[in-house]
Amino acid sequence: MRNNNDGIIATGGSHVVSSAVASGRNARAAVHSSGSAEAADGRRCSPEEVRELVARLIDALGRSDHPDRADLIEIAEDAREELAAENRRMGKLRMLARTLVSAVAGFTALASLARPVEEAVRGL
Repeated sequence: MRNNNDGIIATGGSHVVSSAVASGRNARAAVHSSGSAEAADGRRCSPEEVRELVARLIDALGRSDHPDRADLIEIAEDAREELAAENRRMGKLRMLARTLVSAVAGFTALASLARPVEEAVRGL
C-alpha cells in the first residue's frame, strides 16, 4: 500500500524506521520525504551539522552488529572528511550517502541515522 502523502507508511511484523513504526506479521515501516533535511529551526543543515550526523552514524555503526560495519565506518569517515574539505565534492558526498543508506536498510537504528545524512547532503 502506498499513499502519496510523503509521510509515514507502515504495512504488515515489527519494523521501525525513523519516526515510523509498524507491528504485526511481515511489518514494514518507511518514512518518505521530498525535501532536504532541515535543522530544528527550519533552515538547511550546515556542513558542520551534517558532520555531526555522520559522527552519530559512525558511533552507531561501531556499536552495531552489521556484518560490513568496518567498511561502512570507513565510508562514513570518508564522507566526514569530504564535508570538512574547503572544496567539497558534492558528487562524492551524494554517492557516499546513498551507499550508506542502501547498506544499512535492514538495520533500523542505522537506517534512521543514515537517511537524514543523505537528505542533509542533498540540501548542501
